[in-house]
Amino acid sequence: MLKVLDHLEEWLIACLMGAATLITFAAVLHRYGSGVPALQPYLAHINMAWAQELTIYLFVWMAKFGAAYGVRTGIHVGVDVLVNRLSDKKRAYLIVVSLLAGALFTGVVGTLGANFVWAIGHTDQTSPDLEAPMWLVYLAVPCGSYLMCFRFLQVLAGFLRTGALPKHDHTHVEGMDDVAQDSNWFAMDDNLHPRDMPGEDRKGSKRQ
Repeated sequence: MLKVLDHLEEWLIACLMGAATLITFAAVLHRYGSGVPALQPYLAHINMAWAQELTIYLFVWMAKFGAAYGVRTGIHVGVDVLVNRLSDKKRAYLIVVSLLAGALFTGVVGTLGANFVWAIGHTDQTSPDLEAPMWLVYLAVPCGSYLMCFRFLQVLAGFLRTGALPKHDHTHVEGMDDVAQDSNWFAMDDNLHPRDMPGEDRKGSKRQ
């Protein structure tokens, strides 16, 4: 069940990011294409005023779910210089307290956001350009916050069970695991560029 939620979270973030990128790209093409006399008759009647507003809303949803993804994968920036200098017992205590504080904070934000969405849902307030109901826009706050609260509790349960926290390796590149460490990245298929000679290391000394 958790794997399904993980994949759904990742696919949702990817789709929101892709949609925002495509809409922005289309809006830019439309803006510059409308200034071309040959294209103006075809583009003048197309209204793209809604593009910026929709892009903002998509990024809001993406940011809320992306924050929850960051908690799960350990990608959020943290200052742990002082914490790592403590003893293992005190360090574990502070980690538990910080995770509980994060869960409490996001749970409170989610509850306040849910109450706000419920209140604004009983009004006729809509967005300026899309004329979409604003409760649908603000729904990102409780959904993303509650998911982030769940991720804090999930990380806490994993830490109490294993004593380890999720850690993101910023140096890891997907698909590069099988590349040999001694590969010559600058080698080319012509004879005009220097390369490592057989039987020699990169400093020019012969291998034993």
